[in-house]
Amino acid sequence: MSNNLKKIDIINDLSKKTGLSPTHSKKIINDLIDIILENIKTGQLKIKNIGSFKIIFKKERLGRNPKTKKEHIISERKTVSFISSKFLLKDLNKIS
Repeated sequence: MSNNLKKIDIINDLSKKTGLSPTHSKKIINDLIDIILENIKTGQLKIKNIGSFKIIFKKERLGRNPKTKKEHIISERKTVSFISSKFLLKDLNKIS
């Protein structure tokens, strides 16, 4: 199994586990993503027992292409940081 999880994989897993149609599962996943994005846009989102998302503002800076060594400006942008909760880490590191 690949380490990359696609949205369609989540939709199919949800459909199998709940017995819902793939169309209904897709709507649920898309709505969940929309809700998370809307709340992250406010600055920070904490989901109990999972973790927190936070917007980080990065300033404009000088970047370099590693192959050609040509310099260029990397524009300022927003990025999202995720910090997992202690509960999630504890559950992840639980010895079976």
